[in-house]
Amino acid sequence: MIENPVPDWVFRVDCPSRPILDQIADKWSVMAMAVLEEPHRFNEIKRRLEGVTQRVLTQTLRRLERNGMVERKVLPTSPVGVQYSLTPLGRSLQEPFGHLYNWTVEHADEIQQRQQDYDARTTSPDGSAQAQAPTPAPVPAPAPAAGQ
Repeated sequence: MIENPVPDWVFRVDCPSRPILDQIADKWSVMAMAVLEEPHRFNEIKRRLEGVTQRVLTQTLRRLERNGMVERKVLPTSPVGVQYSLTPLGRSLQEPFGHLYNWTVEHADEIQQRQQDYDARTTSPDGSAQAQAPTPAPVPAPAPAAGQ
């Protein structure tokens, strides 16, 4: 038995955790926060996050800043520079995100194999997706006749 069951309100559409999870648990947020273990300037972060566009990284950092995870500091340089760093709230996510990251690395091969197995089962020879036949419901055993 679960000692502290999850309360039903967390599954409601208006639960305040939903937008927060959407904003901090996407791949670019998690990866940006991993890069920000040490403070970095925007272009340093962008170089580390292969594949991220400038627009997406800007949006990600703004979201993280708005949620109190990242601090943006204007540097008195010429030209003016901006440095990003984790706040104490952002640092508090390093351990749980680290567990999640380590789990994904540990299980990546198995997950990729299962994806390939699934794709092989659900793709027809011409490359189109096959319709999955629903699993038939078990047929109940007939009830014993009265008086038996």
